[in-house]
Amino acid sequence: MDHVDAINQAFAEFEFAYHNQFHKAFSDAESLVIAKKYWLSSLDNYAPRQIVLAAKKVIKTQDYLPSIAALVRACEEGLDLFGLPSPRQAYLEACRAAAPKRLQNWSHPAVYLAGVGAGWYLLANEAEASALPVYEYHYGILCKQVLGGGELGIIAPAALPEKTSRKLSKKETQARIAKMRSELGL
Repeated sequence: MDHVDAINQAFAEFEFAYHNQFHKAFSDAESLVIAKKYWLSSLDNYAPRQIVLAAKKVIKTQDYLPSIAALVRACEEGLDLFGLPSPRQAYLEACRAAAPKRLQNWSHPAVYLAGVGAGWYLLANEAEASALPVYEYHYGILCKQVLGGGELGIIAPAALPEKTSRKLSKKETQARIAKMRSELGL
């Protein structure tokens, strides 16, 4: 679905939900086309799926045909339509989570992944005034992915085998240790 499809779907739902008001507001085809173009230009910052879900939310909460401002507000406040908490709620959830972080029951994978992006050390050791903006930046990027229809998941690292098939020689062990030291700058 692209933005044009989203606007067309929103207008179709408005017509169905607010039939008489809709036909009074858009009495001829020309005014409807002009309105759709204007709404399209006003809502192009939002993902198509977000526009459609916001339109459905507005229909459930308003008795009258909504304005663009009402739909913009619904889009901006619409993280909950995708199961996403507000940035502040997500930040608090990330800060309060116990270790191991990836095994926690997260309200949404974006909360965890934003914590990974911001850095768990930063979240645990810095004041909210400096940590929250960093977390919000990462969370905002992930929210845009979700609003655009992307799927996020917490990928567990592969488990280590129970036993190694062979032991390393002393020379191989020393070579690997030297390589790790050079990679870590030690």
